[in-house]
Amino acid sequence: MVFENIFPERFDSAGPTRHTADVNQRAQQGNRVSTVLGRKLGNELLRLRDAVGRTQQQAAGALSATATKVVKMERGWVPIRDPDVRALCDFYGVEDPALVASLLNLARLDRERRKARGWWQHLPNSGSLSEYIAMEDAASHVRTWQLACIPGLLQTAEYARALVAGEGAWEDPDEIERMVDVRLQRQRRLRDESPLQVYAVVWEAALRQLIGGPQVMRAQLAHLLEVAALPTVRLQVLPFQAGAHACAGSSFTIIGFAAEEAADVVHSDTIGSTVWVENEDDSSRYRIFFDRTARQALAPNDSLALIDGLREEL
Repeated sequence: MVFENIFPERFDSAGPTRHTADVNQRAQQGNRVSTVLGRKLGNELLRLRDAVGRTQQQAAGALSATATKVVKMERGWVPIRDPDVRALCDFYGVEDPALVASLLNLARLDRERRKARGWWQHLPNSGSLSEYIAMEDAASHVRTWQLACIPGLLQTAEYARALVAGEGAWEDPDEIERMVDVRLQRQRRLRDESPLQVYAVVWEAALRQLIGGPQVMRAQLAHLLEVAALPTVRLQVLPFQAGAHACAGSSFTIIGFAAEEAADVVHSDTIGSTVWVENEDDSSRYRIFFDRTARQALAPNDSLALIDGLREEL
């Protein structure tokens, strides 16, 4: 199975923790994709510094730099050169060559990601959307749990148009069409040379909500049947009859990367803010809860049968 290694069958039990941040401030600090690896590297350097009881000022002295530079490095705001990584490892007494090599590789990957530029960079007034698309573009796989609507990667143009118009954030028809085009461009990852692997679990309510009316919804359900046939898409429906479940609180998407050094990142939008969870321990808890809910959901074949039945009712 395509998802066999990406979506393990079981996880240890734990509860989710949310980390919030000022998205706009983060966006000004560099390419959001690169900071996934940048923060990972910065956290490792911070851990090594704390382990030997050194201050940021002392670390700055070892680099002949300012403490501000060390702060930016440890927070993943700037790329880190190989000489700086080696100098800090020497200063912190790191003698394991494998650890040093791992940090150097992480720094290289981060620098490469920072140079990447995508079509989403030119999106006007898109707020945190550009950040999310940059993450998704660099990802190898995503798990998404949706309470109220079909996942964006699986939407038809008509459904997306009705959804965007209904949200009320964009009133200009041209802006609405631009947002629909963005959604369709994202979907190209499902069929490109290095396809994005998608595991979606959707609550039955999202399938019954008549976004755009019966005709639009019927076409959307038919589209789900088609896209679910792709080898890298797994779609399950959590039926009403499943009762209480672990993910009743909110929708979220877990973004995974091919690079072993990059931990999963969790994204969730609320009405007034965007939530990112980047800590590896915390993101793993979301995987646990996603997995619990997926086990309560219908099997893929049964999910498609339910979708087809709803389509025929329309």
